[in-house]
Amino acid sequence: MKTSVIVPLLLAAYTSAHGFVRRVTIDGETFDGNLPNGASNPSIIRQISDPSPVKGADNPAVNCGPSASTADEIADANPGSVISFDWEGGDGSNWPHNTGPMMTYMASCGETPCSEFDSSDAEWFKIQQVGRKADGEWAQADLMNGAVAKVTLPDTLAPGNYLIRHEILSLHLGTSVGGAEFYPSCAQIRVGGDQTGQPEPDELVRLPGAYSDNDPGIVVPDVFNAKAPYDFPGPAIAKFVGGAESDSDSTSSGSGSGSGTGSGGSTSGSSNDETSGSSSSGACRLKKASTTTASGAAATGSSYRPRHISRVMRDLVLGHARNSN
Repeated sequence: MKTSVIVPLLLAAYTSAHGFVRRVTIDGETFDGNLPNGASNPSIIRQISDPSPVKGADNPAVNCGPSASTADEIADANPGSVISFDWEGGDGSNWPHNTGPMMTYMASCGETPCSEFDSSDAEWFKIQQVGRKADGEWAQADLMNGAVAKVTLPDTLAPGNYLIRHEILSLHLGTSVGGAEFYPSCAQIRVGGDQTGQPEPDELVRLPGAYSDNDPGIVVPDVFNAKAPYDFPGPAIAKFVGGAESDSDSTSSGSGSGSGTGSGGSTSGSSNDETSGSSSSGACRLKKASTTTASGAAATGSSYRPRHISRVMRDLVLGHARNSN
């Protein structure tokens, strides 16, 4: 294999090892997002410039993603609405990582429509955090097989304009300081109803600001030990969301409505509300591949595991050497 062929293959493998939110679904209504650094079509999802991970807890891009720009549209939702986030690899394949938690935050845009709101001014509160499932596997791994990440808006959430921020924290390199990969995505919603639930002032955080590269949940030496406890980074889930603390990996964390939801600093698993497996969404993903040019064929084999770029390079180089002998 010539070097001129190896380089494009490496770049393709590198891109597929990253990802972004391709679409958001609210109570069954789907809203497509834009490709990173692609054409800017009307959407509720804030467009990013690059599907690469955000590196460093103090990186401004940890807010809504690399160079995230305001979106043109706002979607309606209600307390108790089910929202799903469809994460894809940078090349349109399934999400490529399987290690680390997923977390959901919200921030009020106040009287300003969220399409005009500067997210650097946002004060975020956490409504969900999902870690390992009862079998010790990270819930994030389900996305590799075509699942979507789900959250239910708190039943008591006050009406208003909100950003909702879903975040995947990939820790396959997080055994040492600086290895963690942050993947945040923000969407713009308008919540109706007449509830009054809201976070306490001490439950609000800034991003960046809520995390440190040295936090126990961000640098995790035993991240591959399925029985090891895990401390979620950031604040506790806001009290008005409800739910009880969980203290073991076998405890299911609830959706945003609060059933069995883990608190910050505790270890939590995933309930059935957090991810929707490929068995229930396979038809949608087939349709996506045939109708959306941004989506490619997805690799759904359960034995697939993401590879760091250095390993990809090693395999290609060694394979080239064997073929040359």
